[in-house]
Amino acid sequence: KETFTFEELVSANFGDYSKIYPICTCKETSNYTKSVNKEKVVYPFDAVLKPVVFIPIFPGTNCDYDSAKAFIRAGAKVKTFVFKNLTSKDVLESIKKMKKYIDKAHILMLAGGFSAADEPDGSGKFISNILNNEMIKESINNLIKRKGLILGICNGFQALIKSGLLPFEELGNVTEKNPTLFRNDINRHISTIATTRVCNTNSPWLSSFKVGDIHHIAISHGEGKFVCTKEVAKTLFDNGQVAFQYANLDGSVASKCPDNPNGSFYAIEGITSLDGLILGKMGHSERFEKFNFKNVYGTKEEDIFKNAVDYFRKNN
Repeated sequence: KETFTFEELVSANFGDYSKIYPICTCKETSNYTKSVNKEKVVYPFDAVLKPVVFIPIFPGTNCDYDSAKAFIRAGAKVKTFVFKNLTSKDVLESIKKMKKYIDKAHILMLAGGFSAADEPDGSGKFISNILNNEMIKESINNLIKRKGLILGICNGFQALIKSGLLPFEELGNVTEKNPTLFRNDINRHISTIATTRVCNTNSPWLSSFKVGDIHHIAISHGEGKFVCTKEVAKTLFDNGQVAFQYANLDGSVASKCPDNPNGSFYAIEGITSLDGLILGKMGHSERFEKFNFKNVYGTKEEDIFKNAVDYFRKNN
């Protein structure tokens, strides 16, 4: 006939466990934010009813099925390809095939996962090396020139950052001034639902959103902490390149965990290139579909996929 308060039960549940595996570091980070409204850019190309999305599957990629389903639901045609690396010959053949698929695609998607076993301080490095291969580099630059779109989620975001495609669209040109993604503040993998806030709509990927929209998105990563200098952060905010920030439930920008779950500087969860054609983010927008996460409060659908398809259907 004993009774316990909710606080006592929480303490009993988490007390000893959190001494071994901390749930939160409670480090404070800047909660700065800034939105920049740009005129909508209309790109000159013919309307496409079913744009083609190319999703390469690298060793360790595990979100390709969810990503493909999300684009198919949005009305796109999806082509996936397993990048083989058992031998040097396999690698060379895979590079040649990957180049052909990018040349025929409207959208390149780098899905989440754990490339090369997510080696310490190097998530996405394997994919980044492939992106900087001269043949692949040429195809990606051509995709950008013809105003195609590129998306990287989680491991894909890490690859975009480490390759130089984000935030400055310069493949291979990565210096100590570039932002990076570092291990989470709690020094282990995080798997939870994060609250994020839309900061800008200056991108085809963000076209249906409004600044301040709140989404509740699945995250799952060990190295998702966005790190940059104050000068780079100012550039990203001034350019309107910060797409999403981690937020509190009331919509304000999160300044510490658990609302900023990995300790990202300025609570940055996703960024775009200057022209908005490339989007990288940590949250797994592709994991939501109807009847998923029914026990989670709020808006779980962040339909960047439909926005991308609509860009090719309408923006001509």
